[in-house]
Amino acid sequence: MPFQTILQELVETVPHAVGAILVDWEGEAVQEYCHCDPYDIRFMAAHKGIILSRLRETHGDNQGGPIEEVMVTAEKQHLLIGAVDKDYSLVLQVGRPCPLGLARFHFKRALLQVREEL
Repeated sequence: MPFQTILQELVETVPHAVGAILVDWEGEAVQEYCHCDPYDIRFMAAHKGIILSRLRETHGDNQGGPIEEVMVTAEKQHLLIGAVDKDYSLVLQVGRPCPLGLARFHFKRALLQVREEL
C-alpha cells in the first residue's frame, strides 16, 4: 500500500485529524496528507521529527527500551509522533476534541503499515 494511501486513510478515519506526514531523520517530508496548507504540516513535522530523533538519541536502552511514540499536547491540538524505524517518523496532528484512544489505535496501525512498506 503506498504511503499516500496509508496517510489518507489515517487522516480520514481519525475524527478531528488535521493531517499526517512521514518525515526522515532530518525532518524532511517524504509524504503527507492533510486538510491544511501542506507547508504548515511540513514545517511542524520537521521540528517534531527532529525532536523525536533527539529524544531517541538521549534515551538510553536501560531506561525501558527505545522510544516508540511521543505525544505533545497544546492548547488546540495533539501531535502524535511515532518512530517508524531509526530514520523515519510518522506525525499525526489532531484537534483537541479528538478521542486520543481512537487516534492512537489508528496511528499505531498506520505505523505498522508504513514499516511494512519500507
